Amino acid sequence: VQLQASGGGTVQAGGSLRLSCAISGRSLSMYNMGWFRQAPGKEREFVAGVSWSGGATDYADSVKGRFTISRDNDENTAALQMNSLEPEDTAVYYCAAGLRSIGFNWRPSAMYYWGKGTQVTVSS
Repeated sequence: VQLQASGGGTVQAGGSLRLSCAISGRSLSMYNMGWFRQAPGKEREFVAGVSWSGGATDYADSVKGRFTISRDNDENTAALQMNSLEPEDTAVYYCAAGLRSIGFNWRPSAMYYWGKGTQVTVSS
């Protein structure tokens, strides 16, 4: 199973970016999908998650109302729409897949597969 994140870049504060995550090797519908980020010198943290069916979502308080997670099981992709970006959002962003059986457990240690990160830089 491979996850590939893309869509990172550099944007000014207040701008938007859309991250995508493609999964290969297994059907996306087998997994809850999450986005995490890690800034320099900080631990990896949960950003947003979506259930395997797409019927439920969860967000970190810091991104609520600004970020939207979605998924398309037919296309085997997940996405993170990031609006009103702030310099504090600067980090490497990772997509990850968690087993459906663990439910909404968004601890990084609970995720089963990880993609390589994509850099998001927000300038002030």
